[in-house]
Amino acid sequence: MIILTGGAGFIGSCFLWKLNTEKIDDVLVVDHLDESEKWKNLVGKKYKDYMQKQAFLDAVKEGKIEKPEAIIHLGACSSTTLTDANYYIYNNFEYSKTLALWAMKLKVPFIYASSAATYGEGENGYDDMTDLDKLAPLNMYGYSKHMFDLWLLRNNHLNNVTGIKFFNVFGPNEYHKGSMKSVICKSYDDVSQKGLMKLFKSYKQEYSHGAQQRDFIYIKDAVEVMWFLLNNPKKTGIYNLGTGKARSWNDIANAMFNAVGKKSNIEYIEMPDILKEKYQYFTQAEMKKIENAGCKHKFMALEDSVKDYCSYLKNKSYL
Repeated sequence: MIILTGGAGFIGSCFLWKLNTEKIDDVLVVDHLDESEKWKNLVGKKYKDYMQKQAFLDAVKEGKIEKPEAIIHLGACSSTTLTDANYYIYNNFEYSKTLALWAMKLKVPFIYASSAATYGEGENGYDDMTDLDKLAPLNMYGYSKHMFDLWLLRNNHLNNVTGIKFFNVFGPNEYHKGSMKSVICKSYDDVSQKGLMKLFKSYKQEYSHGAQQRDFIYIKDAVEVMWFLLNNPKKTGIYNLGTGKARSWNDIANAMFNAVGKKSNIEYIEMPDILKEKYQYFTQAEMKKIENAGCKHKFMALEDSVKDYCSYLKNKSYL
């Protein structure tokens, strides 16, 4: 049995899809199904059982969960604008510690989601070999993920677990995420129906409007790298998961217009004040560490990824 927390979420449900394509369905899905339509991500998927996140954690503490083959811990609060620090601490730090210690006690692989948000403004680059103590996240979400990374480091556990610093992942199954959806998902209707794309203005002279750059990675690529890590449990430590190539928001917009057969028409709008001081203008994953670990996956070109995703967005279909 594989335990998959956050299994009804965006990345988790897509990884469940990947497991199913590999004929694996002995999976315990753990999540928190609320009033959103996240439940739709599980429709058509095959899994052994489902548990709500608190019931699962209680059962772990009480010794009522059978020993799994691996634990893939993707469940977390991923909002970058929430102001309740205590909520982040419980969901992203304390919960992760409990599961990590349990996995190490059972001596089973533990793969967990960190985040590129831990790199902050990128003043020390985006290299997964960088000293963790040098990183300075810009928001509480990033810091809660960084806290767990540091806890593993301080307690000499990094050689016992595998962390993944996800960069800007986009693709099917993110429909439920509200304000945290990718700009591709948010803008598809405007682009396809109105021929209009809205992007945030730049407030740094070195970046023109829409020229801010991120490392965008398609979910179909992300799950392949995750599959590699699951099948290579001795490849422990923290790994970046991006493409290694930063692209601009303008590139995203132009790819979307091409995908739907429309002429490019971009409007640059003001960024909300809550984001201005916490905004990453550039991210680009250094990917040598995962490559040296033996992962030879070739990532889709951004334009091909966006075109493929738009085919899902047209009908709001799922992986």
